[in-house]
This record gives sequence, structure tokens and C-alpha cells, in this order.
Amino acid sequence: MAEVIWTDPALSDLDAIADYIAIENPGAARALVQSVFAHVEKLEQHPKLGPVPGELKGSRYRHLVEPPCYIIYRDAGDSVFVLHVMRFEQLLKEENLERGLGDES
Repeated sequence: MAEVIWTDPALSDLDAIADYIAIENPGAARALVQSVFAHVEKLEQHPKLGPVPGELKGSRYRHLVEPPCYIIYRDAGDSVFVLHVMRFEQLLKEENLERGLGDES
């Protein structure tokens, strides 16, 4: 079983998305956060659950889809690092994925 580790930037990403949604619909924002955490929790048992993003073919990164978000993560054997949560309309850039990992990469 892998340990799921949320990076600070990923938590900030999710918080910002939820804050934006909560302006119009606080219930939907809460539901999204709960869905994202439930989906990510599955990585404990299945760390290779998500595919490699098309933009990053051949990379070590994978993603989960929880509309309207992509959850970008990296399987590191005994640990899974959640690196970035982004809305579908954002562009995925590899340089954004290592932020917050520090010495763990």
C-alpha cells in the first residue's frame, strides 16, 4: 500500500478552485473537494490508476480526472505525491509539477 502525500501547492490549487466555485455554489465546492479526496484515496491501493497525461508522454507523471479537474501525481513506489490540481481549461506545464517536492524528488 502506498502512502499518499499531498504537496502544499496541490492543496493550494484545490483550495483556489473550490473558493472560485464557492462564490456561486458553496455546496458544489464542498462536493468537489470531497470527490477529489475520495478519488485520490484510491491511489493508496492502485498507485498506477491514472494514465500518463498526453502532454507528458513518456514521463513519470500520471493523472486522475475528477471533473472539472485533473489531479496530477507521481508514483514513487512506497509513496504517491499529489503535485498539482488544475481545471480542464488550464495548460499542463511540466515545470509546474516539481514545485513543492523539495528534497523528496
